[in-house]
Amino acid sequence: MATIEIEDLQVRYRRTVAVDGVSMRVAASEVVGLLGPNGAGKSSTIEALAGLRAPTSGSVRVWGLDPVTDRRRLRPAVGVQLQESTLHGSLKVDELLTLYASFYPDPRDPGELVEELGLTKVRRTAFDDLSGGQQQRLSIAIALVGRPRLVVLDELTTGLDPRARRRVWALVERLRADGVTVLLVSHAMDEVERLCDRVVLLVDGRVRAEGAVADLVREAGLPPGSGLEDAYLALVGRRPDAGEEGE
Repeated sequence: MATIEIEDLQVRYRRTVAVDGVSMRVAASEVVGLLGPNGAGKSSTIEALAGLRAPTSGSVRVWGLDPVTDRRRLRPAVGVQLQESTLHGSLKVDELLTLYASFYPDPRDPGELVEELGLTKVRRTAFDDLSGGQQQRLSIAIALVGRPRLVVLDELTTGLDPRARRRVWALVERLRADGVTVLLVSHAMDEVERLCDRVVLLVDGRVRAEGAVADLVREAGLPPGSGLEDAYLALVGRRPDAGEEGE
């Protein structure tokens, strides 16, 4: 059984169709990148996957379970780091991690996560007093504290300096080595190219292309050895119904 199975997903907001028939599968222990321009439907897809929004139509399954109706059963095994997280601003880093660890039967040691994500110097700092990059790293730590078997990471390294980015990349690589399935939403092509086994590219709420980087390069009609960024720009600019030259 695949970890994630999405079939013909549609998410509609009144007259606006944010996701229009997306289907994708993510296997166990796979790291898959979800790419696309702003407004492509990435966030809506993630919200449906996390059980935060019911699909308008189609289906989403995680280990065969519905993230909305089976949310309580899935919660201990799924960690989600959203691009914008709202946490209690007066609680300190240690306090927040200890609080979230208490929600799980076998959590990770909060102190280990603090050290792993480079938060040791601010462990007694209130959330509201953290920098944007520190808040981002804390959100990642909270997503991982329950030892999830599926992790959804939305704009993983936004606002992080180069050293912090590499620290977080190494963390994702350790998750893969431990057999954790990761869905990574990112605009950072170097990050996706380094970390992901496959890429799913959304354009206008639909899957434009999917596969390994070499598959997207070939789909874009580029020479072998071209990078993901070149393939992305070519495919995003060439809508599925466009002519030979794209739009």
